[in-house]
Amino acid sequence: MSSETTGLLRVEPQARSFAVRRKSVFAESYDPENDADDDEGATAIFPKSDEQRARLIESVKHVLLFRSLEQEQMSQVLDAMFERRVTPGELIIRQGDDGDNFYVIESGVYKVIVNDNHIHTYNNSGIFGELALLYNMPRAATVQAETEGLLWAMDRQTFRRILLKSAFKKRKMYESLLNSVPMLKALQNYERMNLADALISKRYTSSERIIKQGDVADGMYFIEDGTVVVKMDQEGSEIEISRLSKGEYFGELALVTHRPRAASVYAETDVKVAFLEVEAFERLLGPCMDIMKRNIDDYETQLIKIFGSKNNITDTR
Repeated sequence: MSSETTGLLRVEPQARSFAVRRKSVFAESYDPENDADDDEGATAIFPKSDEQRARLIESVKHVLLFRSLEQEQMSQVLDAMFERRVTPGELIIRQGDDGDNFYVIESGVYKVIVNDNHIHTYNNSGIFGELALLYNMPRAATVQAETEGLLWAMDRQTFRRILLKSAFKKRKMYESLLNSVPMLKALQNYERMNLADALISKRYTSSERIIKQGDVADGMYFIEDGTVVVKMDQEGSEIEISRLSKGEYFGELALVTHRPRAASVYAETDVKVAFLEVEAFERLLGPCMDIMKRNIDDYETQLIKIFGSKNNITDTR
């Protein structure tokens, strides 16, 4: 990115002192709704070699917090992260301190301590430090390096302006979609917000297959825009079962039954969906499970009407 990029402050890599902890940062409130798009503030840029950037991209590719970012936002995040090398025994964050940075682990072993109890160990991967920044609270745990290691850090201001604002926009974008799904009425408002944070936007072109019958289920889909066709393979030919459009969902039955996909789903038009991974499904949609189980009976009734009997229906789940 050019050093002349408007609104960004370029800084050279420099040694940072981590012994002095910032205090009273919680007086600095941040309201993403009132943060104008054209007033992003100064975001530090730490120049990186191609090799450093490649390592950073590898370290963050599985970080859920980053998945809702647009390409430009992701580039800003990568620019703003800086290396921190640690030594055995070094305290990275201390329980009760104000939050200063968010960390992504590239290498090293780190133990998490709460009230002098060792509760978790990170081994060469993972993230920590985000909770104090997300919820504007003191550090909930101490993290100490057990070995030499390398962390990628992001300062509090950048974390809040890019990641929190992105999460807020994502919630607003999915708010009307999730409110329009009858099944999700069983969720509390905060549960729907958590669901919105976990959704991943995906696009498919007309005639593209989204789900293949017989595959292992990896998640479920909420339709944001467009129409999909559900088809079942019977004796070598695919028969249309149903069509679904905006506000409807699919893919949940295989997750409820823990069996392979019972049907294939194709995009009839260009389609935009919100995808929920299986781990998030199990964590977030527990209150909706009874409704989804009832849907199985409705689904089988529909298949009986189409095929004339229940033969082979159960076997496809």
